[in-house]
Formats: sequence, structure tokens, C-alpha cells
Amino acid sequence: MLSDCKDDEQAMRAALKSLGCRLKPVADKPVPNPVSAISLAVSQKCNLACSYCYAEQGGFGQPQRSMSEEVAIGAIERLIRDVGTGNRVNIAFMGGEPLMNRRVLKSATQHAVKFATDHHVDVGFSITTNGTLLTPEDGDFFEEHGFAVTLSVDGLPSEHDHARPDKQGNGTFNRLMDRVRPLLRQQRRMQVSVRSTVTPSSGSLVEFLQNMIDRGFHSVGVSPLLSSPTGNGEMNNRSLKRMLRQMIECGDEFQRAVAARRRYPFLNIVNAMQEIHRGSQRALPCGAGDSYVGVGAEGDYYACHRFVNDDERWMGDLQSGVSETARTQWTSNRHVHMQEPCRSCWARYLCGGGCHHEVIHRGRSACEFIRGWLAYCLDAYAKLSAHSPWYFGVAD
Repeated sequence: MLSDCKDDEQAMRAALKSLGCRLKPVADKPVPNPVSAISLAVSQKCNLACSYCYAEQGGFGQPQRSMSEEVAIGAIERLIRDVGTGNRVNIAFMGGEPLMNRRVLKSATQHAVKFATDHHVDVGFSITTNGTLLTPEDGDFFEEHGFAVTLSVDGLPSEHDHARPDKQGNGTFNRLMDRVRPLLRQQRRMQVSVRSTVTPSSGSLVEFLQNMIDRGFHSVGVSPLLSSPTGNGEMNNRSLKRMLRQMIECGDEFQRAVAARRRYPFLNIVNAMQEIHRGSQRALPCGAGDSYVGVGAEGDYYACHRFVNDDERWMGDLQSGVSETARTQWTSNRHVHMQEPCRSCWARYLCGGGCHHEVIHRGRSACEFIRGWLAYCLDAYAKLSAHSPWYFGVAD
């Protein structure tokens, strides 16, 4: 029974094996993977005034600035040269608000396509944006180059307007929805998705999720606010318990949709189902500082886009390249076997230890929430494997 896995790692592993999941081994001291993805902070400035923003309105605690074309192209060329022929790289445009530096975003993309083709490397693109500056021409460009476009949408209109006002204090929900509508109509190669930050004042997740799906978004994911520069809006134990209940409601709807062969793109559970089915066991929660690094506006490398301008998480610079010493030290120190109480937690290889940025700045305030969600996902996987094997590519 998968319900036993909540407190018993052996029961969890046995249950997964009984379902046909082939668990991959976890190295005690992982060697960093080759860097195959970067994010470019092309605009360390923003036109919104979200109080909880980890980037502190884009400047990361320093004067606002924009990345030059020279820095963007230099980082892209180094990434493509280093990854080698026949491989794939991913380039993400971040901020601040990256569309405040649209010229460099577009010229860097066009250069990446040509440079990758010349070096026989496949390249993918993504952008995370607040959506308020989108134009139909942006949609044409993103469709041409197959961008994964992620919009930050923090709830239905009143909730979003409270969490994400512009510099004048005006709400932005209607503005961003008007701007994204042409992209939703034309997405083919492009995929337009939503990421929502959940705070104690957030409303119904089920209602929000259905609203976004009805608007035509490719997928919708949610994440609790665990760390903000001011502490504003951070989730506590009570609000995390409420969020877990609401996520389970969304998960139940996902299971009903799968049973009816109906699309319900709740990204949190979709990703969990894929990871469980592959038998993934993670020593780290993500690729930060491993296969992925963030590039600041001045050309310095950091563990990820959240650590821009953080000297303790510095990973090299454009002139010297990514520091293998810094990456090796990072992956060794952040390995789940080196974290407490992770090394005795049954969920450690599904969780990987939690978001580095959130854990470093807030501690492990969300462990019970994470374990509760993973336990639910394991039970859901067992049910779907038994009753809807087609979802995992197995004929029923």
C-alpha cells in the first residue's frame, strides 16, 4: 500500500518496484553534469512592483541595468561551443522583466539559432514574463522560434491585482490577459503556460486552474511563496496545510480527467507522474549550479536566476567561463545526503532537498507540505497505473 510510504522508505521503494518503476541509483558524490542550459537576466529592471519579488523589482538589490548584446551573445556562444556537436542547449530569458530589453532578447535569439546551426547543436528557448508588455509581434517571434512562454499570474483578478500591481499601484490582470490573448490563439510551436505564486491570501486553486485552462493556456503550475526579501506574503504552516488540501482537490480533478481521457494540464501533478514513471531519484532538486546556471547582466555566472548578484553563489564569469571548482563544491554541499533532516526522510530522492534559494533563505519550512503532496502523487500514480495505463503509454 502506497499510504504506508509516508513514514517508511522501504515500503515506498517496494511499492514503486511493484508498479514497475525501475529506480535509478543515486551517487554519493555526484560529478556535475555538463552545463547545457543558461538563463540570461537580459533586463535587471521591471515595470511592476510585486512586494514579494526575489529579484527586488529586478535589480537584485543593486542599481537596475540591462544586459548588452555583447554579453548575451558571448554567453550563448560559450554555451554552444562547450556543449559539443549533436547535443541540445536551452536558453531562458529572465529578469526583472525581460521584454524591457526586447532588442537584445531578439538579436540574441537570432544569433543563437545561426550559431547553433553552424555548430550542429539543437537549441530551445523560453521566457518568463509578467505579460504586460507583450505585443502580437512578440507572439510571431516566439512562435517562429518555438518558445516556451511562462506568464506569472497570481490568482484571479482581485488576487493578482493585489499581488502584482504596476509602479503606479494599478492592477495588471486585465492588461496581461489582453496582451496574451493573441499568443494563446496562435500557439503551435510556441507553448504559453502559467506559473502562479501562492500566498496566504490566495483564493481557490481549483477555480483558478480551471479559469486558466479555459483561457487556453498550455499548462498551469503553482508554487508556495516560501521566501521573499521582506517576508511579505510568506506561507506559514497553516496556509501550507490549506494549500495542500487545495492541490489535492486539483489532483483529484486531474485523475478524473485522465480516466475520461480529458486534458487537464495541472503541471505539478503531470511532472510528478512523469518523474515517478521514469523511476527518477534526485540527489539535487533541480539543475541549478549543475547542468544550468544563471547569467547576470554584467556577464557573471550564478547558481541560478534567483541568485543573480549573490557573491556566495557565484559560478564564474564570461571571460573565464563557468568555474568547475565552484560547481563541484556546490553540488557536493547541496547533495541531499549532506542536508538535514533530508538524509533520513523517505521522500528525499523524490524531493531532492527543496529549492536551494528557498532553503538557504527560509530553512525547511515546507517539508510536511512536500511530503504530503508526494505521498498523494504516489497514491495517484498507483491508481492511474491500474485503471488508466494508457496515460503512461501502455495499452489498456
